[in-house]
Amino acid sequence: MAKKSKAAKKPAKKASVKKAKPKKAPVAAKPVTVEQLLKKAYEPARLAMIYHPFYAGKIEIVSKCAVRDFSDFAIWYTPGVAEPCKAINKNKDLSYIHTNRWNTVGVISDGTRVLGLGDIGPEAGMPVMEGKSLLFKYLGGVDAYPICLGTKDPEKIIETVKFLQPSLGGVNLEDISQPKCFYILERLRAECEIPVWHDDQQGTGTIVAAGAVNAAKIVGKKPSEMKAVFIGAGAANIAISRIMHVSGFKWENMIMCDSKGTLHLGREDTKAEYKEKWFMCEHSNREGCVGMPVDAMKGADIVVAASKPGPGTVKPEWIKGMADDSIVFATANPIPEIWPWEAKAAGAKIVATGRSDFPNQVNNSLGFPGIFRGTLDVKAKTISDTMCLAAVLEIAKTAEDNGLREDYIVPTMDEWEVFPREAAAVGTAAVNEGLAREKKSRKELYETASVIIKRARDQTKYLMKGGFIPPPPKA
Repeated sequence: MAKKSKAAKKPAKKASVKKAKPKKAPVAAKPVTVEQLLKKAYEPARLAMIYHPFYAGKIEIVSKCAVRDFSDFAIWYTPGVAEPCKAINKNKDLSYIHTNRWNTVGVISDGTRVLGLGDIGPEAGMPVMEGKSLLFKYLGGVDAYPICLGTKDPEKIIETVKFLQPSLGGVNLEDISQPKCFYILERLRAECEIPVWHDDQQGTGTIVAAGAVNAAKIVGKKPSEMKAVFIGAGAANIAISRIMHVSGFKWENMIMCDSKGTLHLGREDTKAEYKEKWFMCEHSNREGCVGMPVDAMKGADIVVAASKPGPGTVKPEWIKGMADDSIVFATANPIPEIWPWEAKAAGAKIVATGRSDFPNQVNNSLGFPGIFRGTLDVKAKTISDTMCLAAVLEIAKTAEDNGLREDYIVPTMDEWEVFPREAAAVGTAAVNEGLAREKKSRKELYETASVIIKRARDQTKYLMKGGFIPPPPKA
């Protein structure tokens, strides 16, 4: 039997977990064969190649103002439009009042780190950025626009984003390779007047931390005592470790692995070019583990893989060496590092992936729509780790209120109440931290977010019902 970690030897008193069933909790399918599981897993990819060309894109611009007759264009365009232009000229903040800037986010990428596909270029990254924009609108009521840049130069990316500021209320950086993604985010957060966020860092970190907090409750372990191992040392896992740290996990109990093995004080090869990895070398891995993932995972309570898409990236035998009641997060897309049923068979108590077709989806889509909703509604200057922590706790609390289970550690996307709750928590944190340009109460933020999000969802349903969005073809 695998040696238990400290956390496993001294289990904390299990948190009281409500027995109530989630409102719409996913029911885990139980196909007879692995072949059926695999067929289901690959089905979205097959349908994507049929549906994408049918719709010729996933988003479009729709008018939001009344056009009673052609005379209204004298109000919305010349000559009437000159008056709001003059007002904004005197006070540029009025652009948030007279235009849709208050609700507009740019989804900006250079296509160098798309999903698990790598550097496939800006054109090939567009379907992902459009999909992101769709989720922004439907889940958060945010008008987001895909902007894929024809440059890989960090300085040009920074310059372009800064040039775009007058048209945007916020920026979501997406699928930019490391290490430049850290530098780009750091510079833009310091130099921009609008909030800039890198979803592969802050977004992934937020949702995984929320899942980890709840998974710890289910197995009755204290985050501060849990040994956490990270497979992959890219933008995602660096940020996940940071936000898990502010959520109660300890640096000294973490071990991170890159393609060369564990990060430790002997890894001076990371010092010059990868300062974030060197930080982990200095602050984590108290036990001084030197080796590969199989060595790091011995006795681990939780492993978070944000690495090369699988299957087979994480081996079942590695999981067998973990502590009792182990937790496995296999977050790579489109294929997780290990199939959930393989991880379970190897002894994992709780398994989460980034996919919506398996239980426990720890996907950014649970985070960024609500986080940006709250950020935009108070016109926050940035998105801090404190605001991310507020989202972590609210996501976790939403699932706990619905009743935690081994196959339900975070809400599902169709439990829409998580998004206004998140928005209210994030907006309140921004106000309390002094980062908000507009001060609103938590109640006001929740009510505002609920109205905006419900409108976006109802609008899509109305367009489908009226035939403006046709049903997808039979496949």
